[in-house]
Order: sequence, then structure tokens, then C-alpha cells
Amino acid sequence: MNRSDTHIEPLISPDQFVGLERVTHLCTGGEAPWLKSQEAVHTEFARLKSAGHDGREEIYARGERCRNRMGELWRVPSERIAFMPSAAEGMNWLARGLDWQEGDNVVTTNLEFPSVAYAWRALRAHGVEVRLVPHRNWLVHEKDLLDAVDERTRVLAVSQASFYTGQCLNLEQLSNGLHRMNTLFAVDATHAAGVVDVPAGLTDLTVSSSYKWLLATHGVAPMYLSKRAEGQIASTSFGWHNLVVWPPQEAERAPEVEEQPMPERLEPGNPSMLVVMHLDRALEVLLSIGIERISDHARTLSELVSIGLEELGFTVISPQVRSARSGNTCFLVEDAHAMQTRLAKMGILCWGEFGRMRISTHLYNGSANVAHLLAALSE
Repeated sequence: MNRSDTHIEPLISPDQFVGLERVTHLCTGGEAPWLKSQEAVHTEFARLKSAGHDGREEIYARGERCRNRMGELWRVPSERIAFMPSAAEGMNWLARGLDWQEGDNVVTTNLEFPSVAYAWRALRAHGVEVRLVPHRNWLVHEKDLLDAVDERTRVLAVSQASFYTGQCLNLEQLSNGLHRMNTLFAVDATHAAGVVDVPAGLTDLTVSSSYKWLLATHGVAPMYLSKRAEGQIASTSFGWHNLVVWPPQEAERAPEVEEQPMPERLEPGNPSMLVVMHLDRALEVLLSIGIERISDHARTLSELVSIGLEELGFTVISPQVRSARSGNTCFLVEDAHAMQTRLAKMGILCWGEFGRMRISTHLYNGSANVAHLLAALSE
């Protein structure tokens, strides 16, 4: 690719977001900008919130529309999608619900996000081993993960796209490698959902935060659960929403009560319905453009960023293979926070931590944003 000859327009105008008039926003991997159209969603929620029973029913209807749209994005049945309060809670729900035995193990990586790597922390006291497969020169190899799996591995847990390097793992290869095994395949898609294809149907559990690439905000994490996993995991939290309490019950409680099926099974109480409505609006935007188009756009910009960084002499730790790219392109820097601060003063928002800078390119970015970043870095 010849960077100087490449001109790429955003898929959606930055003018449709709050606060992007005078900045180059390249930090969706940390926090996405806010769609201006979300203001109407908040106003609509306020109207429905004050409308009594009928307003509540309409709020629920918007929630079901969001569930359907999430199923469409991930290409799975909508009734297998539930709304968790966070991606961390999705992984911890799995950790709490399995019937663990001493000698069992979990396989993940030593370059994982904490909510994936440490969801199993309490299990160590019960004789469960957590295997942290090491990266090789900042890249995680699918074969290394599968080689660490044995007949006592209950869960293989990974992020589809790495928060640290932007590497996008091959979920099909991992899923095929677990074929005919009892190991559950759990995926955190926080850095993938909304920017690259998430084949949730290849997994037993896929969960994602909403405040990054999905363009919504904090408080709701959509989660897919396979039928196979549902049959192995016991619920650990109960309330009016995931139990069959009315009908047949009235005011008085009974000693025994049945659980609701999916998706209510994972929702003991009301999800954060305002945030669900915001997610519904964001999904409308994403689906109208199409995830294949968004993915192609983000990966092409990622390649431009990577080429430019290498020309400037930076050490890029993101994959060079296009299919392994995501919206994040990362490079090593001694004082990442200081560089983040300097770039912000120049009107460029990036995310720097743990000895690396993360450059995130999404549907509202174009090649002009990349040029702005590289010109600033060259100074």
C-alpha cells in the first residue's frame, strides 16, 4: 500500500458526533465519542419513563428490538442474547456457575485483559489451575492456546481482539480445535464488536462492553450463551425477572419456583434500560452501514497507521496480516502517558498505557486523521 496516494473518507461524518469538530479522535479503544442522535434517545426515554405502565411496556419493546439487532450483528438467534451489566460480569457468571472439580483448569493468555484473566481467581483456592499461555513477541498464537488445553480444561477464555496489541484471534481455528472436547469456549468481544465481524455462534459465550466500538455507553454488555453452555452452568443470581413468579404466583411466595428460559435466565432484574435504548440506537447506525464495510474500512486505516509508524521508526506490535488486524494499532513507547498528553494538546486523542500507544480507527475516521497523527509524531 502506498500511504501517500491513499485517500479514505469516513464512513460516517464526524459531525454526527459530539465534540469532534476540532479534534482527531483516535481512541475508540478506550472510549468512543457520543452520537448526537443519542440526545433524542434520552429525551424519548424520559417521556416513556413518566408514562406509567404503558411507558414501561414500550421501554421493554425497545429492549427487545435491541436484542434482535444484537443477534443480527452477531448472526445468532436473538433469544440467546442477554444483557449483562458488564463484560466482566459475563465472565464471572461463567466462573461462578460451573461445577468445578479439583484438578480442573482454565486456559487463557498472559496478555489478556484483567476481567478475562482474573475472572477465575477465586477458583485457585478450590484446586483449579489457571494457565496463562505466554505471548511470543507480543503476539498470541492459536496453536499455543490449543496445545495448553487438555481433558481437564473446562474453559478456554480469550479476547477476540487484544486490548494491548489489537491482534484479532482466529475464532474459527480455536473453535475447530476444541471440537469434540468438553471445553467451553468463552470470548470477550469488547474490542471487536462493532468494528469487525464477531462469529458468536462459534463460541459458547460471547460478551462485549458497549462503550467502545459499539458506540453506546457504560452499564450494559450484550452476551450470547450457547445451548450447550446453558445446560452446564447453574444460575447464581435470582430475582423477579428470571423466575416464573407471575403468573402463576400472586402476592405470596412459594417454596419452589421455576427459572425462566433464555434470555431472561441471565437477567435477574431489569437491565439498564436507558443504556439498552442507547445501544439500540447505535446498532441501528452500525447495521445500516454493515459490519463488513466497517471492518474493511478500519483495517485499511490500521494498515496506513502501521506503515506510517514504521516509517517513523516506531516498533509496531500489532499483526501485519490483515485478517489478524482490528481497529487498534499499537506501538511501543517508553512513556505512553506523556505521549498521550502531548498529542492531546495537539488535538489528537489516543490511548497510552503499559508502555504502548493504542491508535484506534473506526467508521468516523479517514486518512486525513492518520496523516494528522503521523505529522504530529514526526515532530
